[in-house]
Amino acid sequence: MRLDVTRGDASEALEEADCELSRVQDDPLRVRWLGKVPYSEAHLLQRALHAKPNTRYLLLLEHPPVFTMGVRARAEHVLVDPREAGVGIVHADRGGDVTYHGPGQLVGYVIVPVPPRSGSVPRHVHDIEQVVVDALGDLGVSGVTLRDGYPGVWIASGSGALKKVCAVGVKVAHGRSMHGFALNINTDLEHFRQIVPCGLHGTEVTSLENESMSVSMAEVVDAIVMRAVDKWAPSGIYERQEVSFHRAQVQRRQMKSAQGVPRRSDPDLGKALEVGSPVAQAPPSEIPLGSAKPIWLRARAQMGEGYMNVGRTMRELGLVTVCVEAGCPNIFECWESGTATFMINGDRCTRACGFCLIDTSRPLPIDPAEPSRVADAVARMDLEYAVVTAVARDDLADGGASGFARTIDAIRDRCPHTAVEVLIPDCKGDADALGVIFAARPDVLNHNIETVARLQRTVRPSARYARSLSVLALAKDAGLVAKSGMLLGIGERFDEVVGALADLRAVGVEIVTLGQYLRPTAKHLPVARWWRPEELDELARIGMDMGFAHVQASPFTRSSYHASEAKRAASGQRIPLNTTLAR
Repeated sequence: MRLDVTRGDASEALEEADCELSRVQDDPLRVRWLGKVPYSEAHLLQRALHAKPNTRYLLLLEHPPVFTMGVRARAEHVLVDPREAGVGIVHADRGGDVTYHGPGQLVGYVIVPVPPRSGSVPRHVHDIEQVVVDALGDLGVSGVTLRDGYPGVWIASGSGALKKVCAVGVKVAHGRSMHGFALNINTDLEHFRQIVPCGLHGTEVTSLENESMSVSMAEVVDAIVMRAVDKWAPSGIYERQEVSFHRAQVQRRQMKSAQGVPRRSDPDLGKALEVGSPVAQAPPSEIPLGSAKPIWLRARAQMGEGYMNVGRTMRELGLVTVCVEAGCPNIFECWESGTATFMINGDRCTRACGFCLIDTSRPLPIDPAEPSRVADAVARMDLEYAVVTAVARDDLADGGASGFARTIDAIRDRCPHTAVEVLIPDCKGDADALGVIFAARPDVLNHNIETVARLQRTVRPSARYARSLSVLALAKDAGLVAKSGMLLGIGERFDEVVGALADLRAVGVEIVTLGQYLRPTAKHLPVARWWRPEELDELARIGMDMGFAHVQASPFTRSSYHASEAKRAASGQRIPLNTTLAR
């Protein structure tokens, strides 16, 4: 069953959304194709999802080249120096010995409840094996078999010799599973000759391509999803989203079930709340630049004394605000009430996101005096709550993390009673760099996911959906209040937004912001549609039902809009939903 509420009568759409979403509140299987994800980021994401009770996830992805050592791995089973082989090496908390992950290999992480009773772990391993076996059967792959006493999936050659095509390794703790399978589609098999795969001497590893099976990654993903839904989706209810496939991965075919009955390559299994395949999506409609905006998107300019005072403070101290640089529609309201969002590390960004007005060009050197000037502004403006963001600085070794830490420290030294929220880039997922920010203990750690999984490569090509989730999971692990947000109206559907909210909540995010995207210039992404206020109210209600402490959802909502009220809500103070409060 598919839910699409981007067109048609809004009230009817919301009634349908409420009806259908009520049927999937009991923990549907959430399927995510995430593209290529570094092992460390995928593991952080797994850990966060594993720690969330009752959630069910199937993460499907590829890894950059890496050897992973299971809990029973022996060092001598790695036959080369990984650095010379150009392969990373990590110690994993799954069962098994050493294996290889790399491009052309479909990795599936199964995060589902596993009843803590005798034999449940071997049964779960067998379930994973059977899902892979049945999926390969649907694709017409012959000779697929299991081998008693040897986890994984094998292919029988013409001579009868068994070759391993899929490794399986799991971890089960607190009645929930992690890790899963690694299926070789068109993997470089040379790396398996550099290890003793799974600790089995003399084992030959193969791939579907090596066995003359011409199937694409997208086809295998579809086949796995079909069988995974049969196995792990309660009552067949599931929800699927995908980061867009690269064009080379898109070939799809009609598949057959084990009984030979044709099955659709894009499953719709009756009770499924499914996001359609991204490769099959028609381009979203486009609202021409300069078109009249709806009445609810007409901001009133307020250039009173408060507005003028904030502008004067920024000029005198030589500071930059995201309010100006990003063309925020709330600048008049916020500045008039004496608040602003400081932007540090310069005004030139090293990324070119499709929605953002901030200048993209070669950055200037970091100004070491900037943190103290921000603290001076906070003191002069007598702020109880300060919000600090920054351009992305991929040119710096720490991604600009030290600038955040120095600014937090400077504000705390000068204004010890001021709460500090930071809106950070992903620092390329570098845990050490992020740790520098976390160690400064901001009162709120905000990192925006910006859009739904399907549109990530279009909206922010230098970022990753899984990486953003892992950054937020790290922040939550560090004991910080995690916050995130999205801009809507770029082509996403209602159900995709709900799925993204579920992902954010599952990794521990407590505060979320949802606002209407407004196209800054003709060079930026077009607006696909205007989200009506009642639709945003419904998203806020759904988010609160998911367990967020605060959901700020309105046409003009941006990351720091009513930030102090959101923080109070996360601290346990009851704040009326979507209510504008005095600062």
